[in-house]
Amino acid sequence: MSREERVFLIGPMGAGKSALGRVLAQRLGRRFLDSDRVLEERTGVDIARIFDIEGEAGFRAREEAVLQELTRHVGIVLATGGGAVLRERNRACLHERGIVVYLRTRVDTQLIRTRHSNRPLLQTEDPRARLQALMLERTPLYETLADITVDTDHGTIATIVDEIIQRLGERVRA
Repeated sequence: MSREERVFLIGPMGAGKSALGRVLAQRLGRRFLDSDRVLEERTGVDIARIFDIEGEAGFRAREEAVLQELTRHVGIVLATGGGAVLRERNRACLHERGIVVYLRTRVDTQLIRTRHSNRPLLQTEDPRARLQALMLERTPLYETLADITVDTDHGTIATIVDEIIQRLGERVRA
């Protein structure tokens, strides 16, 4: 079984993992999975509620279990949560089981895209400072793990998906 049978999208919140992932999966004729949505379906509550009840550590443990399972599926595009890369075990299964696409975006773009969301890590006095801190912590992990990096600050979903497909094709031909 080849790694190309699975595409894993990583990147910060607001990078477009879910929106781009749906279109990418459709274009590639694959099934789209979103690890956060799967976790919400299985627990019956949203991510914010899991954070409220179990804290970030409890959420990360649940996230790891879901990723261990979902990354075994074949013929998928999987959108991961922004912090999925924090755990070594998650990074290992993403790296070993599929092609990892890092959707890179700037903090200004994240602020615009997440301004109406209920994301637990942004429930703070200064969301910009929080996003900057997360970016400092996670960017090296995203960059190290990525097989392909695509900027998502500009362009339409269609043009960004076109770029991802082109870059995936280049990897397969190499």
